[in-house]
Amino acid sequence: MIGRILPRPLLSLTVLLLWVVISSSVTPGLLLLGSVLAVAVPLLTRSFWPNPPRLVRPWQALRFLGIFAADIVTANWRVARQVIGPLQRLSPAFIEVPLDLRDPFVATLLASVVSLTPGTVAIDLDQQRWILLVHALDAPDPQALARAIKKRYERPLREIFAC
Repeated sequence: MIGRILPRPLLSLTVLLLWVVISSSVTPGLLLLGSVLAVAVPLLTRSFWPNPPRLVRPWQALRFLGIFAADIVTANWRVARQVIGPLQRLSPAFIEVPLDLRDPFVATLLASVVSLTPGTVAIDLDQQRWILLVHALDAPDPQALARAIKKRYERPLREIFAC
């Protein structure tokens, strides 16, 4: 019963919390309106949400998030030094990363992780050929970057979601 009313409980909670944060005051009427939105938004958008694969190894997911956070910090530092330094040293490149995973949700998650890491942007996710097209600000060895993405991000995501 609750699953039909709240198909995405975390989304409902997020909508309600955001509503409270953006409201200038907390009154019973605003809380009621926020609650209605928290129920209505997930119900009305239910058909747009893919069914994500089940998280099989949550502890490994926490480890992955730690590695990803550290990569963001170090990549920010590296990109800042590259941008401040001589631009002639940069070797921008488009790189095709062949994917071993076949789950659209996890592939999109991988593309997001690559895009959130400074210095790289996922340009396209070809789900016909299962290739992730990445633009790198500096990739003197494009194949080494492709291998690093597969080892550092794709492999752990495949293990976390068992796909």
